Amino acid sequence: MHIGDTPEEALYRQEARSWLEAHAAPRDPSGGTSDHSHNLADHIQECRNWQRVLYDHGWSGITWPAQYGGKGASAIQAAIFAEEQAHFDVATGAFAISIGMVGPTLIAHGTPEQQQKHLAPILKGEEVWCQLFSEPGAGSDLASLGTRAVRDGDDWIINGQKVWNSFAQFAEYAILLARTDVDLPKHAGITYFILDMKSPGIEVRPITQITGVQHFNETFFTDVRIPHANIIGELNAGWKGAQTTLMNERNHIGSGGNWSVDQLIDLAQRRGLSSHPHFRQGLALAHSRAETLKYMGLRMRTAMSQKRMPGPEALTLKLAYANHWRLTADLASEILGADIMLWGDDAAEDNQWGQHLLSQFAIRIGGGTDEIQRNIIAERGLGLPREPQNDKDVPWRSLSKVG
Repeated sequence: MHIGDTPEEALYRQEARSWLEAHAAPRDPSGGTSDHSHNLADHIQECRNWQRVLYDHGWSGITWPAQYGGKGASAIQAAIFAEEQAHFDVATGAFAISIGMVGPTLIAHGTPEQQQKHLAPILKGEEVWCQLFSEPGAGSDLASLGTRAVRDGDDWIINGQKVWNSFAQFAEYAILLARTDVDLPKHAGITYFILDMKSPGIEVRPITQITGVQHFNETFFTDVRIPHANIIGELNAGWKGAQTTLMNERNHIGSGGNWSVDQLIDLAQRRGLSSHPHFRQGLALAHSRAETLKYMGLRMRTAMSQKRMPGPEALTLKLAYANHWRLTADLASEILGADIMLWGDDAAEDNQWGQHLLSQFAIRIGGGTDEIQRNIIAERGLGLPREPQNDKDVPWRSLSKVG
C-alpha cells in the first residue's frame, strides 16, 4: 500500500487544486456549506452550473474515454480530483447518477447511437438522470421486479411502479428495468431501457423523507411508450447492465460524506464531555473507524495507481462506511442529548448531526442493504457458497402474484 502521491500524482493534485482555487469557494472547515437541500430546484440548477464549468475547463468525465467527451485519464486521477473538490463548496449531487452510474453503463453496454445522443449532454450538465430500479415489492430482491414492458411494434408499453427514485421530479431521462418475458426465470426476462421522463403516462410523486426533504420519489407508469431503440444491451439481458450500474452505485456510496470525526470531537469538547470515560471511548472508536476507512481507501488508491483491480476492500468499503456513519451518528446523538430532537430554527448545531442521524438509513439501504452487502462479501470476496435459491430456474410468472 502506498501512502501519499507519486511525483506525477502530486503534480496532478496541485494542478487540480490550483484550478479549483481559481473557480470555486473553499468549503467551511466547520462543516457548514451553502446547503440547498431544502430547496432542491436551486440545488439542481447549481449542480448543472458547476457541471458546465467542469466541462468547459476539461474536468468533466475524467476517466471517460476521449471519444465520449472525457479526458481518458486514470481512475487515480479521478480520485485525486474528487478528494480536492471535496474541500470546495460546489454542488455535485444531482449528477451522481448521471455521471457515476449512467455514463459507465452506456459506455459499457450502450449502442453507438445512445452514446452519441447522451454522453456529451450528461458531461455538459444538460441531462439529469434518475434510476428506476427498486419497487415496493422488489428492493433487496431486485430481480423479482414486476414493472411490465410489452412489445407493440417498434415500441414497448410500460406499466408499473418504481420507488426511491432520486431527483426523478427534475430528471430529463431515466434508466429503467422492466420485465419483458414473464416465462423466463426472474434474473432473466428483464430488459434495461432508456426512458424519456417527458413521455406521456409518467407520474412522479415526491416522498417527504424523515429528514424533511423530498430527495426521493415514487414513479408510476400507465401505458408509457419507449422505442425499441432505447434498449441498453440485449433484450431480456438487462440484469447484466444492472450489475454495472449497481457496482458503480456502491462505489459512490462508499466514497465518503461531508463530515469528519474531528467535528464530533470538537462538539464533545464544547459540550464539556470529552473527558468523560464513556464519550472518550466512543470518540476513540470513531477515530479508529475513520482511520480504518482512510487506509482502506488508500489500498484502493494504490490499486488504481498501479492500474490493477482493487482487492476485498472494494467489496467491504460500502458496508464499513455505512456502519461508521450509523455508530458515529448515534454517538453524536448521545453527546447532544435531548437537543438532537430539536428541529428548524431551534435545532442545535444547525441540525447538522440530526440530519446525519436520520440520513444514515439511506446510506445503509442504497445500493444494497447491509445484509445484501454482507452476502456479496461472503460470496464474491470469500468464495463462500451462495444461499440456496429455490426459485432460480422457476419462471417469473409462477413466482408472481400478478402473473
